[in-house]
Amino acid sequence: MTWDDKMSVGVKRLDDDHKRLIAMVNELHDGILEGHRKEALGHVLDELVKYTKIHFMHEEEIFTRTNYPGGAAHKREHDDLVAKAADLQERFKTGPTSMLSLEVMNFLKAWLNHHIGGSDKAYTKHMHANGIH
Repeated sequence: MTWDDKMSVGVKRLDDDHKRLIAMVNELHDGILEGHRKEALGHVLDELVKYTKIHFMHEEEIFTRTNYPGGAAHKREHDDLVAKAADLQERFKTGPTSMLSLEVMNFLKAWLNHHIGGSDKAYTKHMHANGIH
């Protein structure tokens, strides 16, 4: 995946988070293509899940601070993703490395494109109206 200015939500901290998440997805993808060992891929996946939670905390803190009306629904999306990511992590740890390849990469790419391009873009106007850039 490549960061594109069209993906920007207009909030530097959150855009920086999104850029880092995309870089981590790319690192995982490259590791799969290069045939890295399961332990190395598992470490990257663990870091990606961990950073995703940190990013969600960043967003949710701003939602609370600015009383974002879509915050509760957005948090439910976050909770859903965390549950799916935990399930993928567990299945990766107990299953074959090949399981990670298509399923996880397709899920992560689709989620990032959909979530950033849809749900996250929805809060841009609210954030800017509350002085968050």
